[in-house]
Amino acid sequence: MTRALILREVRRGLSGAAWLPAAFFLLVATIVPFAVGPDAPLLARIGGGALWIAALTAALLPIERLIEPDRADGVLDQLKLAGVADEMVGAAKIVGHWLTFGPLLMLAAVPGSLLVGLDGPALGRTLLTLAIGTPALAALAVAVAAMTQGLARASALAGLLLMPLAIPLLIFGASATGDTSSSALKLEAAIALLIVAGAPFVTGAAIRAARS
Repeated sequence: MTRALILREVRRGLSGAAWLPAAFFLLVATIVPFAVGPDAPLLARIGGGALWIAALTAALLPIERLIEPDRADGVLDQLKLAGVADEMVGAAKIVGHWLTFGPLLMLAAVPGSLLVGLDGPALGRTLLTLAIGTPALAALAVAVAAMTQGLARASALAGLLLMPLAIPLLIFGASATGDTSSSALKLEAAIALLIVAGAPFVTGAAIRAARS
């Protein structure tokens, strides 16, 4: 059942606007040199952080389609009647969402790194931090989507909820892009693991609360 739910989420993501977060990510990376100016050393110094800000803002775009359509169509209730735990639904949605979000974002980071002047080693570190951090961003997006389902102005509320929760991930992810040691990367990995492990339970609790 879990595999079927993951495949369903992947199909829904790919049939929708899965390319939109990656396009938005590239758009933000394109704007950075216009805002900072043609100072190559400065761009290279802040480039990793700029790409992380682009990734965080891009994570906000798919939130409205992650939970609310299934709630409105009664799919979540049908899964509950079929004996599927709400936490399992949350875990499947996180995996399915990441598969249509994370790899495309890392692919977009390659041309994005050229726009912000990152060299080869810095690009490698940035891709590594995104590989660790994007599952956590996907998990946060699903959990926030569950908490705001059915509410008026859900997209605005989702941004207000996700941004503060993602700050620790942003701090250590951006730090690790310019850190030759592994301390920031380890802290980012620890935070990402905590978010990914806890998000299915938050999602399940939010789905049950909305149902009642």
